[in-house]
Amino acid sequence: MTIPLTDLAAHLDALLRIEDVPDYPNALNGVQVSHRGPVRSIATAVDASAATIQGAVAADANLLLVHHGLFWGGTQPLIGHRYERIQALLNNDVAVYSAHLPLDAHDVYGNSRLLAAELGLRVTAGFAQFQGVACGVRGDADDLRTSELLSKVDAFAQHHGHRVVASPFSRDRRTRHWAICSGAGAGAATLDEASLFGVDTLIVGEGPHWSAVEAPERGLTIIYAGHYATEALGVMALGAHLASTFALPHQFITAPTGL
Repeated sequence: MTIPLTDLAAHLDALLRIEDVPDYPNALNGVQVSHRGPVRSIATAVDASAATIQGAVAADANLLLVHHGLFWGGTQPLIGHRYERIQALLNNDVAVYSAHLPLDAHDVYGNSRLLAAELGLRVTAGFAQFQGVACGVRGDADDLRTSELLSKVDAFAQHHGHRVVASPFSRDRRTRHWAICSGAGAGAATLDEASLFGVDTLIVGEGPHWSAVEAPERGLTIIYAGHYATEALGVMALGAHLASTFALPHQFITAPTGL
């Protein structure tokens, strides 16, 4: 089966509330590159890159659905590698749809929510507020050994090409109140929010060096599970949803950054 890109994009726009969820200006959520179409096969990836575009072409997909789109660097001339990315899309009639914070914040397909489910953690509230929208999740644990949780996160991260790093903690430390914010989740506002809600274990993709220095002083363990790893689940699940809804082939393009 096939479907016009406009129809599939309208479905995604409504599902993800593209017009309602705030985001950074360069995210440019929605269709970033159109095509002649119609959509016959879908590829998903964390990032829009030369590698994932070529992966989509090799999979015979003509829609690439990503979490991080083409224009994070802002307005820049289409020369060099930027031109080559666009040329590859146009030459192979591949469209690009990007969903950043609207995907993070989604109550079914959000990265942090899916990671919590992967780790066997029960979500009770939102976390990591951005302009009034919760991009992460939090909950309570039944006196869980932090080392046990760390092992689960490490196994997940290694599956996606990353090995976790954790801020210092004793082996007998327990997790009673946890939070997850995928991607670059260890910023100042996130740590303040963690302290506000009494979070003792914070799982993020990555964070600045100072966050690991400050975490023990806040009584907080931060587990850095990888930006790429923590943001692979959402696009994979969203691609599976589209494949089921519209009877289209779907393939996730693996291109880990190691970060």
